[in-house]
Amino acid sequence: MGTCPLPRLLDAAEEVFGRKGFHEATLKEVAELAELSVGSECSFFDSKEELFRQVFVRLAAELMPSIRAILDDEGAGPVEQLHALIDCEMGLLRRHPRIGRLFLRCTSAGLQATDRDIDLVVHGRRAEAVRLRASLFERGQAAGVFRRGDPEVLAHLFSGMMSAYQAMDPAVVSDDPDAGARSSQAELHEIVASAFVVG
Repeated sequence: MGTCPLPRLLDAAEEVFGRKGFHEATLKEVAELAELSVGSECSFFDSKEELFRQVFVRLAAELMPSIRAILDDEGAGPVEQLHALIDCEMGLLRRHPRIGRLFLRCTSAGLQATDRDIDLVVHGRRAEAVRLRASLFERGQAAGVFRRGDPEVLAHLFSGMMSAYQAMDPAVVSDDPDAGARSSQAELHEIVASAFVVG
């Protein structure tokens, strides 16, 4: 794959895509920020789409082990694990707000094809995340602490609530370091609990 410093290239891609979105960003801008020639960049990725997707592959490689570790913790109950998931996912995006912006822009980028290997990796990781969350809801239902309903539907509802909160979270979507939260993370915990936890 050559001698290009791939992490630096992906860092630059996160910055440019996160700031401008997929359609407005150019490979030239990414290459300049990474201090590479466009030719060097293209030796790693065949297209802007592939570079965009690879950013998500790297994100999933960081997020998925954390999700698995939370759900594999036998010392924690389902409700505690649900709250730990909230903190894990919010913490990741607040530490890497450019990634959060990419999450929010991903659907509008029109990258829905599944006929390329990189798409299969991205969609496979998303499907795995849904399966892991659904298994949590199923265990919580069996323990009598989560509301009834199809566990996969509940997993998608949880993901939707997280995405909606992130879309309004100044720590993710704003460049202003002093932007105040419109709703605290503690309030998010309360909302999620009221939606899914019984009793």
